[in-house]
Amino acid sequence: MSRQGSLSFSQKKGGKGAASEPKAGGRRATATTRTAARKGGARRKVGTAKAGAARKAARAPKPRATSSAEQMASRQRDISVSEFFAKNRHLLGFDNPAKALLTTIKEGVDNALDACEEAGVLPEIRVEIHQLSETRFRVCIEDNGPGIVKAQVPKIFGRLLYGSKFHRLRQSRGQQGIGISAAGMYGLLTTGRPVRIVTRTGAKKPAHEFELAIDTRSNEPKLRRDREIEWKPPHGTRVEIELEGSYRGGQHSVDAYIRQISLANPHAALEYQPPKAEKNGGSRHFPRVSEALPPETVEIKPHPHGVELGVLMQMFRDTKSRNLRACLHSDFSRISGRLASELCERAGVRETRRPSEVTREEAERLHHAIGQAKIMAPATDCIAPIGDALIERALAAEVTADFYASVTRRPTVYRGNPFAVEAGIAYGGELPADDPATVFRFANRVPLQYQQGACAVTKAVTGTDWKLYQMQQPRGALPVGPMLIIVHIASVWVPFTSESKEAIAHYPEIIKEIRLALQECGRRVATHIRKRRREADEAKKRAYIEKYIPQVAVGLQEILGFPDKERTKVVTNLTKVLEKSRKM
Repeated sequence: MSRQGSLSFSQKKGGKGAASEPKAGGRRATATTRTAARKGGARRKVGTAKAGAARKAARAPKPRATSSAEQMASRQRDISVSEFFAKNRHLLGFDNPAKALLTTIKEGVDNALDACEEAGVLPEIRVEIHQLSETRFRVCIEDNGPGIVKAQVPKIFGRLLYGSKFHRLRQSRGQQGIGISAAGMYGLLTTGRPVRIVTRTGAKKPAHEFELAIDTRSNEPKLRRDREIEWKPPHGTRVEIELEGSYRGGQHSVDAYIRQISLANPHAALEYQPPKAEKNGGSRHFPRVSEALPPETVEIKPHPHGVELGVLMQMFRDTKSRNLRACLHSDFSRISGRLASELCERAGVRETRRPSEVTREEAERLHHAIGQAKIMAPATDCIAPIGDALIERALAAEVTADFYASVTRRPTVYRGNPFAVEAGIAYGGELPADDPATVFRFANRVPLQYQQGACAVTKAVTGTDWKLYQMQQPRGALPVGPMLIIVHIASVWVPFTSESKEAIAHYPEIIKEIRLALQECGRRVATHIRKRRREADEAKKRAYIEKYIPQVAVGLQEILGFPDKERTKVVTNLTKVLEKSRKM
């Protein structure tokens, strides 16, 4: 037992010794482990540092790639106007599907009306909208105008900034030569379908059908079809454009536009077929109110007070006149030969000098002399207002009201451009009494549907104190009441705020004229309102007399005891006395 115990003790001791025997070696192993751990930690730190440096290097901005002047020059190229507007279609009114559909119809109808009036034909225009799918429509505009010469069709519908109206100072709906070609370009971009045109210039001439697209990189037309077809109308044009759009109702709808275009063009007959005609009420006909075309407008020359220095210098370079006096007299309106000589004398420039040789300093002195001179306002036969009588007739055909008032102001000038303002008001009747007044804005007989808040017309309407004319008006807002307001500006060059022609710029001269026209109409409406109030007051008093006089006569009969015959006389006499005093 003791041996076993000793053995076990020794084993235990040996075990302890085995565990503690290599004590020095254990220290060496521990030191080695520590060293390895330190080396591993150092390696990890180095790895972490390298990873952090790599991440920092990745986050650090890379050196910019430089280009030489030759490399930058090689990247320069021309920008086509079609290419520019294809990327910035919102500038032309194609920024959403509903507006794109309206703009397409607007441009087609404007062209049709201009063509008919210039040819001396009473316009008959048909507008069709065919819904092909939920978001795809085919718009068709047909007119009875003079038609288009075959060689001009591709340029008119397949090139932007091509037209006959930009350089002429006379009233017209189109100005820039962009509208209908931009509509075709939008249709091509959204559906890939070319524009289809059918035109005929006379009963004895064949009708031609064209299908063309526009090359946006070169602003040139691509003719895909040109053939003769059978077409019933003796002359006219039909345009078909397929596009992505949206048909909606409301204030900015195509339906509202058609109503307003008939209002501003009482000499035109319009037929309108909405999409899904059986669902939207079928075709609608807007008959002409007048059988007379608007007065023919004539082209005028630039007025000197509206010409800037750079334009004046360019006109000197381009003129065909041999001397400065003849140039001022022949190239500008309202400058006589005597006034031309006086202007040259004031500027210290020889009147016999060649215009192309005039220096910038001499041109600046001439420009200053022109600005200081009193020159007659330009002629106004270049514009054709609707006329106050036709405005009232058109208003009566559009809405049922109690009173109509309209005025056409005398033409005046802004920046040397003649313009005239017209206004009309329909009051009462079936118009809503608790809503703000409805405002229809027109420029050269074209309705302006969008950007009402940015328009000079709205600024003039809200800036008029309608409380002076017996109407309610919240501060800085439209008047409230049963009223429809029409404002039309006719000019050789309407200052629109953008290429989409949706609002008129805030020229002080234009706002002043609009406000004066509105005030004149407002005075007439106020007279009507006061008259109606007097009539209502008189009717109220008459009702009182008719109600209470017989009762007074009965009371007198009971007090005095006279017969019924006398009571009738009392009623008659009292009524006469009270009616006479009431009128006084």
